[in-house]
Amino acid sequence: MPRIQLGASLSEKLAQALENSIREGKLKTGEKLPTENALVEKHGVSRTVVREAFSRLKTLGLIETRQGSGAFVKPLPHPETSKLKLKPDGSVNAVLKVVEVRRALEAESAALAAERRTAKSLQKIKQAMKALDKAVTSGGDGVSEDVAFHAAIAQAANNPFLLDTLSYLNQFLENATRVTRANEATRADLEEAVRHEHHAILQAIEAGDVKAARLAGTKHMLNAAKRIGNADPVFWTSQGRALASKLRTNFRHQP
Repeated sequence: MPRIQLGASLSEKLAQALENSIREGKLKTGEKLPTENALVEKHGVSRTVVREAFSRLKTLGLIETRQGSGAFVKPLPHPETSKLKLKPDGSVNAVLKVVEVRRALEAESAALAAERRTAKSLQKIKQAMKALDKAVTSGGDGVSEDVAFHAAIAQAANNPFLLDTLSYLNQFLENATRVTRANEATRADLEEAVRHEHHAILQAIEAGDVKAARLAGTKHMLNAAKRIGNADPVFWTSQGRALASKLRTNFRHQP
């Protein structure tokens, strides 16, 4: 079993190390996991960290605990049972539903980034922000740069589960972002509002203000939904409909 590195989120790191051992077959189905004392001694962590790691593994369905006996590896879940299935119910609704997912994930992502950001990860967020501003100023749609900006925030949050979830959803988020940015590009005031919202998130993260970062992330997504809902009907009968249709097709043909 690989050793973990000391630092923030020790329970997450320990859980990841144990999960890797289980998925790679180093810890087999029915095998008893090392005791709390053994893990505490091996990794130099507290009992609380070990128990939190076990709790995460139980949530993933990888282990079970038996009173007085310890924790044991469960059979790995069948891939089909754990596959995320997404079924939107219409072009405009599909976009709005993805925005709802983004609101939940990215608000918490921003809050965690404010709490855990390092000088290096903060610099990456700033670089992504500059790249986004440059893309828009030069006449581009800024879609890939927008996605990269939010990805940099997720990386700063230092939560592998959150990062993996966002990475999976990126195939849908990028098209949803394309729709929202296409709508926002129809008016200069909307573009400026989006830029202000992005900078508010960045400033809160840089200040280490968890509450403000979560609020800024939530506000950004709420406003994105409002901008979609208030879009000129002409937008939805032309460019918006075509982009939303592409989003719906991608949902239906996910691997």
